[in-house]
Amino acid sequence: MRNITLIVIVSVAVILASVLIGPKIISPFSIDDISKQVIVAIRLPRVIVALLMGCALGASGAVLQGILRNPLADPYILGISSGAALVAVMGILLGSTALGLLTVPVFAFVGAIVTGLLVGAMGYKKGGLLPERLLLAGVGLGFLFSAVLMMILSVSTDEGLRRAVLWVYGDLSMADWSLIPYGLFFIIVGLTISLLRAKGLNALMLGDDIAYSLGFSPDSERALLFVSVGLMTASAVSLGGIVGFVGLLVPHIVRFIAGSDGRVLIPLSALMGGTLLCFADTVGRTVMAPMELPSGIITAIIGAPYFLYLLRKKDVLGERK
Repeated sequence: MRNITLIVIVSVAVILASVLIGPKIISPFSIDDISKQVIVAIRLPRVIVALLMGCALGASGAVLQGILRNPLADPYILGISSGAALVAVMGILLGSTALGLLTVPVFAFVGAIVTGLLVGAMGYKKGGLLPERLLLAGVGLGFLFSAVLMMILSVSTDEGLRRAVLWVYGDLSMADWSLIPYGLFFIIVGLTISLLRAKGLNALMLGDDIAYSLGFSPDSERALLFVSVGLMTASAVSLGGIVGFVGLLVPHIVRFIAGSDGRVLIPLSALMGGTLLCFADTVGRTVMAPMELPSGIITAIIGAPYFLYLLRKKDVLGERK
């Protein structure tokens, strides 16, 4: 309980600091009209978008590692991000502005949902979703969509190319209040499904046979949890592009601190994921100001060395010595 309380306190502190820290540090004790405008119009929506994306990716990683029974599973391993990125970048390069600021997020969300349906269809056999088929279908489609995306970017001379590249690597500079409501809705729906089926996730992590003996239907539980991951990952990608390592790294950290019970693992992974992405976005917009670094680059720089440390020192794969 002490560890959980510490996580909550640190997370709240980081999130609040993200609102105040930027190219110009704003003191909470002397906020003038200009500072208030900066906070309300620029920083607050950006922090909320980062928090929503991080929550979705952290929770998705925890759920996905359980239903696939693979500690190296990541929300993007199902190819959802690649499908979303491909459709979104096509929208950027084609110059579509039919929905204004929502054009790219809507394109990305549609691409993510279609990809999720394709992966689900390919992973379906014998009346249920099989972990191995889901994993292989996701990896295969991910490589295919990534290859097509790289081909499009390679031959494009469009002025939107830089924006497209930044978006692919997790650019939150376009965060706006208008993005938040629909992203919030789908993330809450996905997170609610995950929390309601947390006991089923615990059973799946023990194996299908044990899940049956405990009164759960592995096929039904896996399908519901897959839907929750699809909704959260699609929403996260549509809000700000592809941000790696959050869904892979955060659930492992939470397991070491608070255990593997899904009822604790899922909400804490969501909280820590949001905190990590808020921190990464703050670093990205301040370390080289006025130039900004995409959040996905910062999370990779932070996450890769720490994950290698966990792999070496903390027995991430659960191997016995």
